[in-house]
Amino acid sequence: MYTVQTYNAISPFGLALYPESKYKIIGRDDKEGPDAIMVHSAPLHELEFAPNLKAIVRVGAGVNTIPVDRCTENGIVVFNTPGGNANAVKELCISVMIMAIRNVIPASDWVMTLKGKGSEPGKAVEQGKEVFRGPEIMGKKLGIIGVGSIGSRMAQACSALGMTCIGYDPYLMPHRIEELAQYVTMTEDVDEIYRTCDYITVHVPLCDETRDYIDTAAIEKMRDGVVVLNYARGPIVNSDAIVAAVKSGKVSRYCTDFPTDDQLGTEHIFCTPHLGAGTPEADQNCAIMASRQIMDYLENGNIKNSVNLPDVAFPRNGIARVAIIHRNRKGMLSVLTDAISDAGINIADLVNKSRENLAYTLLDLDDDAPQALVDKLTAMPDVIKVFVYK
Repeated sequence: MYTVQTYNAISPFGLALYPESKYKIIGRDDKEGPDAIMVHSAPLHELEFAPNLKAIVRVGAGVNTIPVDRCTENGIVVFNTPGGNANAVKELCISVMIMAIRNVIPASDWVMTLKGKGSEPGKAVEQGKEVFRGPEIMGKKLGIIGVGSIGSRMAQACSALGMTCIGYDPYLMPHRIEELAQYVTMTEDVDEIYRTCDYITVHVPLCDETRDYIDTAAIEKMRDGVVVLNYARGPIVNSDAIVAAVKSGKVSRYCTDFPTDDQLGTEHIFCTPHLGAGTPEADQNCAIMASRQIMDYLENGNIKNSVNLPDVAFPRNGIARVAIIHRNRKGMLSVLTDAISDAGINIADLVNKSRENLAYTLLDLDDDAPQALVDKLTAMPDVIKVFVYK
């Protein structure tokens, strides 16, 4: 019986996938040590890992609330669900972009002040509406920094709305560039986006390399009156720099799902309360993806959409399966296979992949893995965790 602990409300569509005969679902206050954790945004940096904890899945994309480095050191796989909420974020970005440039919120607030000032507010509306006029997005140029699950959807939707899209993503695979060519023209120089685009939207993960990605230097390269959207993570855009740019008029609008205190109440900064993935459809999609990934890992050792280990998955082909999380050292695979061979066991199939300093080896054996072999593998200096699946 596997135990899965939930740290936030998880869509029942995802939880319903766990067979009751194999899985027990517990809440965050339950003291029973779980095999896996499902979490939305609850912070886990202070969490003391249970001895049997094997996996944590972020039901969403960002993993900044999870101590990924500490998980890696302890052989705990961290998953996320990329793409599960991409459509929800895309829809919010487009709606906010249009509402901001067309001054929908201040216009609506102003109209409400007309209540009780006359039986026919129409005349006042006609007299006052001019200050709220804004341009159309059709025919404008949109720069997309990060053309992944969300950015690619932005390109498709915005090109259909008549915008010209330019993308920057040094990690985008060639075949994806070809697939998206009808929607977005890729550039190898992000400065081209800064120089030429009327709207700029960022869709990159938050890490050391992307923190303050859009700072004063980047903003100075942008066109006057540019509209900047940040529906990825707050610190990707330097708050001091963007507030100063909006106040000076260099940036005409800044739209974000991650407001800071100095952004709140600043004219022409449009803030939403982290609504990007806040749809029932996104919750359902992410929960289903997360549950399937957890089950496949706990039952088969297969890894998909991990942020700290390589993706490794293949059909079972043997009596027993052994999964080994180990450091990425030269000759390590030979050491592992020699130990299995010395135990008189044939390897039916194996896959070995690495990710930076960590590696994952998945082996199917033609016989059971005796405890003596498991102990020998576990005791090896560069081995972090060993799991056996029967």
